[in-house]
Amino acid sequence: MDTLTTTLLELSVPAATVGIGAFYAKAKMPRTYWATIGLPLTVHRIRHDFDNVMEACGLTVEPTFWRAMSSSGTDQPAKPAMPVIRGVQPSSTGLRIRLRLARGQQTTDLVDAAERLRHAWEVHAVHVSEVKPGVVDLQIVGFNVLRNVRMPHRAGTKSRELLRIPVALRADGTVHHRDFRQAPNGLNLGANQSGKSMFTRNLIHGLAPQPVALVGIDCKRGVEQRPFAPRLSALATDQGEALGLLLALLVEMDDRYDLIRDHQGVPGSVAAEDLTADIWGLTEKIRPVPIVVLVDEIAELFLAASKADEERRNQIVTALIRLAQLARAAGIFLEIAGQRFGSELGKGATLLRSQLTSRTVHRVNDLETAKMGLGDVSDAAVAASTKISPDMPGMAVAGDTSGQWSEIRTPHRSLAEVAKRCAEFAHLTPDVARLAAFRPPAASPVIPPMPSTPPNLAPISLGK
Repeated sequence: MDTLTTTLLELSVPAATVGIGAFYAKAKMPRTYWATIGLPLTVHRIRHDFDNVMEACGLTVEPTFWRAMSSSGTDQPAKPAMPVIRGVQPSSTGLRIRLRLARGQQTTDLVDAAERLRHAWEVHAVHVSEVKPGVVDLQIVGFNVLRNVRMPHRAGTKSRELLRIPVALRADGTVHHRDFRQAPNGLNLGANQSGKSMFTRNLIHGLAPQPVALVGIDCKRGVEQRPFAPRLSALATDQGEALGLLLALLVEMDDRYDLIRDHQGVPGSVAAEDLTADIWGLTEKIRPVPIVVLVDEIAELFLAASKADEERRNQIVTALIRLAQLARAAGIFLEIAGQRFGSELGKGATLLRSQLTSRTVHRVNDLETAKMGLGDVSDAAVAASTKISPDMPGMAVAGDTSGQWSEIRTPHRSLAEVAKRCAEFAHLTPDVARLAAFRPPAASPVIPPMPSTPPNLAPISLGK
């Protein structure tokens, strides 16, 4: 074997090893590949071909009059104006580029070109968001972050705001939060094995260390929520208990509004800047603890097999509607889950659904269910929710009535993990006097009595 052949073999073996290692890392360890190879390559492509890519993607405009005049006496014609890079910030999942748009350009120009930019720079996705007029961020995602969800370590420690819980990862690599202060009531739709329960587990996992009362309604005899009993201030496991619990919550709501009214006092007794119309304006000493009500399957509360069941169902629905409409200022919030939530459930279903601002739709069995959750958010969101694959449990489309939506996926949390978390923070479980009869016991459950002072539920028009 001559010297040239030996040299080629010595060079080719390490090169092949590196190539195979890079290919394996890209398939099995995408974060490692991105940090070591993908990120430097992408930055090089962007900086080296930025002008050509902008021009090829139609993101240029005619040069200004003064620039054209200044170059008229030279051999080089004036270059078209294009966005200017103002900053580059790498991350473990991608890259954020801040651009200053050229005069005459708008954010939608980049939104329309996002798919072309993705192919030009050979990345997984490009998301566009406006920072302020004339300035946009390109959130470049290097790989499919939803294939194997890993929440950032700082997500739990960085988001300590009350009632704002990191529950999932978005397709652009950022954290998705469920913010009850911003969207008091939420709807969580999805078929069996789609990830509804996992979304609820992540909610409870995040709420457990906060000074919040958790209330569960699980008509499947409590199989989903009873493991979290150490951290629950109340739990109902059938329709009868659910009605009693909801009536008690209405009494609690009335008590809180009386507290707010008493704090306001008569004219002149409270300074104008101390007046409030909700519990958040009360001093910390007298402010009642927030309550989050988690309903596991809404259809179970609508079912009626007899005339007696029908009367109870109407009371349950009326109580839920009143809570959804009135309880926000009293610090009581709803998170309702279900496989389907349409008018076929009965009177009051659509009226209740309209009060649920935050929408999370997992894989569904039909287009109509997707429209129930996202039809008033965005047609594109509806289409995205119908494309969720069965082999991606926890994948969902999250949006609200403002029209904003994003693809998310919750991390996997076992029932045992969340139960352990609830036991760890059991000492934080607040005692709400009105709900004391519904506190899940440590031993065998006892059916709690109805509240002693049920509210006056005047008939309301439930509609369809």
